[in-house]
Amino acid sequence: MNRMSKALAAIVTAGCMFGTAQADTLEIGVLLPSPIADVGWSHALNEGIAAVVEKYGDKVNVSTIENIQEGPDADRIMNKMIGDGHEFLLLGSFGYMNAGLKLAQRNPERTFLHASGYKTAKNFSPFTAKYYEGAYLMGMAAAELTKTKKLGVVSAFAIPELISTINGFTLGARSIDPDITVDVIWINSWFDPAKAQDSAKALLAGGADILFSNAQDTPSVVTVGEEAGAYVFNLNSSMKEYAPTKYLGVVKTDWAPFFVASVDAHLAGTFEGANEWLGMDDDVVVVEDWSSDISSDMMTRIQAMHEEIASGARHVYDGPLVNQAGEEVIPTGQRLEDGAILGMDWHVEGVNSPLPK
Repeated sequence: MNRMSKALAAIVTAGCMFGTAQADTLEIGVLLPSPIADVGWSHALNEGIAAVVEKYGDKVNVSTIENIQEGPDADRIMNKMIGDGHEFLLLGSFGYMNAGLKLAQRNPERTFLHASGYKTAKNFSPFTAKYYEGAYLMGMAAAELTKTKKLGVVSAFAIPELISTINGFTLGARSIDPDITVDVIWINSWFDPAKAQDSAKALLAGGADILFSNAQDTPSVVTVGEEAGAYVFNLNSSMKEYAPTKYLGVVKTDWAPFFVASVDAHLAGTFEGANEWLGMDDDVVVVEDWSSDISSDMMTRIQAMHEEIASGARHVYDGPLVNQAGEEVIPTGQRLEDGAILGMDWHVEGVNSPLPK
């Protein structure tokens, strides 16, 4: 059995299989870049879809295919979902964007949600979390607990969503201690436990004493931190059980309200494709599981900053902002525009590692 056949055989369904549901059942197809497992990005997306099932019950039929890398296999699976009658598709990876958009343009009666992208159509909505908001708060906590003043990040792909998250983390830490620096290792994978572990160990060997698992759909970095006695945090879903003594916290995403609202709009015939960029004020980005080692004074400061960011009184990318080269990008009194953050391709001052070319 080839890889494509294995992928199609691994369909997980809630309700009936392809092509067997009644006519009034909404067929939903979900394509994910990594295993759903018990933690991580795909797990968080699956939890959001579970909320749709909880609301609509047997009025929806969900078919999920997980652990499919971007490329020809993913493209063929998307096309098969359309051929099998799926009316609502959730495409769970940045790399699914171009093929997904073409498919949406050829099928204007279908609705598509696409994770982490930036291209839109009338029936195609990219959605992204403002992770940088939560990462800023984590940076504040890390600044209090670090002894080496060196922080490490194991990150997936050098896309704007993850670059802006690293920058937010760095800005938060340096708002407390401007001598802090951040090293980044890009592993070019959403799910590579061995490479993630090796990268985490390399960062620790280089002097980092706090780790950030940036879009790693595995607890590998978290377990390395726990074993080494280094604080660690991650995105999307809690991994506290993998680091019971050294878990700094989680920048969690709760996609349930957005997914439910999107299905509601599809069924009502009112869905309109838009770039959905959701943060703490939308209750999509939720920061929790804070370490008890963070002082009460710092938690008070973090909570105050949380309220300022969520209310819009403060923005992570308020000037002055300086890049790695020491050049001022945004002066005092100005704010980096949303479009510039969505297309971010530079690091702020304090990040030592260059971006991959």
